[in-house]
Amino acid sequence: MSQKQPLQLTADVLVIGGGPAGAWAAWSAASRGARVVVADKGFLGSSGATAPGGTNLLYLPPDPALREEAVRKRMKGGGFLSEPSWIHGVLDQVYESLELVESWGYPFRRDENGVPMRDHLQGPEYMKLMRRAVIKAGARILDQSPALELLVDEHGVGGARGVSRLDDREWEVRAGAVVIATGGCAFLSKGLGCNVLTGDGLLMAAELGVELSGMEFSRQYAPSAAFATNTRGRLLNWATFYAEDGTALHSEGPRPHDFLPKMLSKGPVYAVMDKADTPEKRAILRSSHAIFFLPLDRAGIDPFTQPFPLTLRYEGTVRGTGGIRLVGEDCSTTVAGLYAAGDAATRERVTGAQSGGGAFNASWAISSGTWSGRAAARYALALGGRAGQRSLRPAGGAGLAGARGTSAMTDVPGIIGAVQREVFPLEINYFRSEPVLRESLQRLHGLWPLVQGGIPGGDARERVRAREAAAMVAAARWIHTAGLARRETRGMHTLAEYPHTDPAYGRRLLVSGLDDIHVKFEGGGEVPPRPDPAAAAHLGLPRQRGHEPLQPTGGDAVRKEVTPV
Repeated sequence: MSQKQPLQLTADVLVIGGGPAGAWAAWSAASRGARVVVADKGFLGSSGATAPGGTNLLYLPPDPALREEAVRKRMKGGGFLSEPSWIHGVLDQVYESLELVESWGYPFRRDENGVPMRDHLQGPEYMKLMRRAVIKAGARILDQSPALELLVDEHGVGGARGVSRLDDREWEVRAGAVVIATGGCAFLSKGLGCNVLTGDGLLMAAELGVELSGMEFSRQYAPSAAFATNTRGRLLNWATFYAEDGTALHSEGPRPHDFLPKMLSKGPVYAVMDKADTPEKRAILRSSHAIFFLPLDRAGIDPFTQPFPLTLRYEGTVRGTGGIRLVGEDCSTTVAGLYAAGDAATRERVTGAQSGGGAFNASWAISSGTWSGRAAARYALALGGRAGQRSLRPAGGAGLAGARGTSAMTDVPGIIGAVQREVFPLEINYFRSEPVLRESLQRLHGLWPLVQGGIPGGDARERVRAREAAAMVAAARWIHTAGLARRETRGMHTLAEYPHTDPAYGRRLLVSGLDDIHVKFEGGGEVPPRPDPAAAAHLGLPRQRGHEPLQPTGGDAVRKEVTPV
């Protein structure tokens, strides 16, 4: 542990996380006169899932008919777990915020009539602009400074502690309000920009008793070249897919949503983007997502004429919908002074049981960031600057040195690998079935006692990785617990024994707890008891063989990239 003098700051609002949601929260709070500190695990402007690529947005003109149709489609696609007022709120906020982004200097493309096309943002330019806006608004940014635990007292949250990876120095920020914008959990699956997204904020919130919602809707994988990390899979709509022997795997009509998982579970799959059959089409694709082509170009592959192997990378709650439960339209939680935004917060009220994808997630980050920052500033300023006078205690536990007097974590990489073996394989987490999920959950429960201690005397990197390991174990347990509790098929979630949507489950499920995990319906009420399902053997379901990890894909060339290192 570092012997350097800790950095101690006092603020009105502390924002944990520096992706788009965190940047909007910081700007929103600072623009309302609050003293704001942002603590980012990476570098605000270049880290996270948005910064490396482009993203679409829910930009619709204030036309009632257009917006009602958009809301209707989202309600139906999300299994009717979302709320129209929240979807309308996002549409309104995004329309307003993107006009602001343009006024800051973002170069939106224009149509033939010169009208700006505000339905797409290039990540690098967007986040560079957001960093400038945050600084100009007066916020202080702590880059490479991951938070490790929250500070609390009997009145609610009061700040956080963390460590700087730049100088191995601890930091403490006391604040009247805290916004968690740490993103979701992708379990170090090597998706581009996602390796800073390990569920830290979910764990910190749960340690205060906050509930999580929508964790079962995390069955989300994204395709990429097997030797790359880029998961911008929309460009593969221009591809033809082939088996290893050159046989075309799909010909006419739209591909089923589970096409790639099914094909990859049988063997290697290759793609050729031969549907982009003119120089003009290829130029448009390259300009829209230039980073998609970078690893292919470096490998000497012309993706429009030459096949390249594919894999699926698990995206967990990053492009799923689960996260911290929100109890107010201001993105507040059940803990006074604590707010959540972006992928760290549940998006069920907007996306329901369906993936937020790029457009909804990006629009949610803008909206929830703006709302949470505004509310946090209002709450903190009402305290009258008493943040530094409170008697606060650290709330962190698992993964921290000295937590509960437990022994140190001795094999952090081994624990991370063990978690990944329970969430990466398609046979466990995509083709979900009760017996397989239950066995996997029992193994995850067995990991929880192993992550109670931290690494005494460890440097910043080691301490952060230990806390990340604990957060990933916790997130995986919540995901599998919620998946087993929702005994139906709805939106992103499927369970082989229950292939139909059940009206009894037309409500949001909440999970909470660390040592013991509890599940209930939002608004009260017990989850229906589990009926005796048919034997897995009778249904032809895949079974886990003892503790041997199942591979998520078929061929060696593809497996290599999804198996943890």
